[in-house]
Amino acid sequence: MFFQKDIETMPRKKIEELQLERLKWLVDYCINNVPFYAKRLAEAGVTAEKIKSLSDIQYIPYTNKSDIRDNYPYGLFAQPLKNIVRIHASSGTTGKPTVVGYTKNDINNWSDCVARLCMAVGVTEEDIAQISFGYGLFTGALGLHYGLEKIGCSVIPISSGNTEKQAMILKDFGASVLVSTPSYAMYMSEVAHEMGISNDDLKLRIGLFGSEGCTNELRDKIEKGFGLFSTDNYGMSELMGPGVSGECQYRCGLHFAEDHFLPEIIDSDTGNRKNEGEYGELVITTLTKEGIPMLRYRTKDITKITYDECKCGRTHARMDKVSGRSDDMLKIRGVNVFPSQIESVMANIDGISPHYELVLTRKNYTDYLEVRIEITDAELLVNYGKLEELRQLAVNKLKTVLGISAKVVLVAPKSIKRYEGKARRIVDLRNQSEN
Repeated sequence: MFFQKDIETMPRKKIEELQLERLKWLVDYCINNVPFYAKRLAEAGVTAEKIKSLSDIQYIPYTNKSDIRDNYPYGLFAQPLKNIVRIHASSGTTGKPTVVGYTKNDINNWSDCVARLCMAVGVTEEDIAQISFGYGLFTGALGLHYGLEKIGCSVIPISSGNTEKQAMILKDFGASVLVSTPSYAMYMSEVAHEMGISNDDLKLRIGLFGSEGCTNELRDKIEKGFGLFSTDNYGMSELMGPGVSGECQYRCGLHFAEDHFLPEIIDSDTGNRKNEGEYGELVITTLTKEGIPMLRYRTKDITKITYDECKCGRTHARMDKVSGRSDDMLKIRGVNVFPSQIESVMANIDGISPHYELVLTRKNYTDYLEVRIEITDAELLVNYGKLEELRQLAVNKLKTVLGISAKVVLVAPKSIKRYEGKARRIVDLRNQSEN
């Protein structure tokens, strides 16, 4: 199914011609409307007239999250507040949030992008969608809400929290689409089953999950837990919100909305651009945003991009699922470790749940990693032989994948905290540890 077939199946040459036209417009727009960009582009000697091909984007300086925070709250807005109809902000854990604004045209484009990814996985006007993202400054809930309404879905804006009520509403209202973080979907399925609600009692068929990474292994567990087709979509508030890219029914990469976003892959350390199919940091330029345009925004997300046509018929570039973040990467005794690697290992071991915590400590100036994992059967806690066998299996598999030894602690079911939004997996105690 297509929402905007002419755009979504546009020939590669036409896509690039449109991107070049919009990139030139964007550079001129930023120079004339955002003093921060006017100064930075002048220092780099970049004008719209000097952009002759898409490869000339390499001469435009990168934008970082710190640039948005340094211009808090409205310093990067390209329109006066009278033209801004919506303001969102990121859920930053430290310092002031990153603030973004939308014009009416931005909201319309955003809704289109979300509607595309929803229809690409089979959502129709016949569906009832339960949105279990938290509403508020976070872009996820309202982003999916507007896109689903544009398709014609019936939307249940239940927000997050009160998980027993969530499960009851899923059943009683006959929701067929669930919008949430993958970790919350996993938790919700546990609660529903504890309440005696089986998958046969539900009409769920599609999960639209985002806001945090989801490995294929966790996806499989969610599908088994809820009996639905689980899909991944990508976005962030600095760029727009959800809708930057999303999977189709074949789940062979997340399709970008390339008429609105120009993606690149770079080496995080050198800043040099990488070739098609090479892993690196994702950089995005917003080609149509009026409220707060972004030139070459460094997302810190690690992925790769391919440009071949998908078997669904869509021609826009596709990105792999994000394998980690350059700023979330853990360096343990000289080895780079991503939480997603650990999640993939744990999800493939019978007897272990997908709920885990990574505890970082330091002793004698050396960093150590402890992986705390829930078991699925509490009776194992008194069967020390089988418990140790399971623990050693986890230790060995982790060492094979990570290349280092990690301490594994198996804990009782439901003893690791559940989250209604993004799961926080890392507990960093290194500053509190003995040196």
